[in-house]
Amino acid sequence: MITTLMTEITVKEICDGFVYNEQEGKGLFGLSGKLIIQPEYQRNYIYAKEKKEVSVIESILKDYPLGLIYFNKVDIDKYEILDGQQRITSIGRFLKLKFSINDENGNPQKFDGLSSDKKAKIENTKLLIYVCEGTETEIMNWFEKINIVGIALNDQEKYNAVYFGPFVTLGKAEFSNSQNANIQKWSAYINGKEWRQDFFHVALDWLSKSKNALSVAVLNLRLNFSSWDKITRKFVTNVRY
Repeated sequence: MITTLMTEITVKEICDGFVYNEQEGKGLFGLSGKLIIQPEYQRNYIYAKEKKEVSVIESILKDYPLGLIYFNKVDIDKYEILDGQQRITSIGRFLKLKFSINDENGNPQKFDGLSSDKKAKIENTKLLIYVCEGTETEIMNWFEKINIVGIALNDQEKYNAVYFGPFVTLGKAEFSNSQNANIQKWSAYINGKEWRQDFFHVALDWLSKSKNALSVAVLNLRLNFSSWDKITRKFVTNVRY
């Protein structure tokens, strides 16, 4: 695998064309449309729920290092985030006025309420980015290695990364979607957080016990809508009873 260090890309450039999908709760694009912020193997955006996005902005203003960010080069001038999705989404959300930070007097301020020098400081901050090029296997192995700091991936988030595909996409849309009206109902019976894939994990656990430990990898290859419907119906039935 080939890695190239880039040191001149600024926050403003990364967040140019930033799009955040409120319904899915994830960042979609950045870098003028050249960057996929949350590819399918990435976990959900959790910094807002875990109350960590404010710390990202405060770190920039205090000159604290944000750490290395890793991109996977998927085509000519096309990239996806391997590591740094949470940080970049937090920055993009702040620039899009999705949350506020407290100023020196303890008053909440969104990006448009900051002084011009603070705005410039955030936008002109340069990021340390490694661009990786390699086979899919090399990229996935690297993804697992670099995701050992910060908020650790739980088992289901790791499975989603390793076995990403149509099945995982549908699973996250159903069981990890905060807009799903069933989430509140399920929460009364299952102790977990949808944004950490807990409901998805329980659904797969119940399915595997009834299907002789049918793996997510096989489901990715054999998925059809009737089999998906069986999963959701079984989950809803088990929760109900």
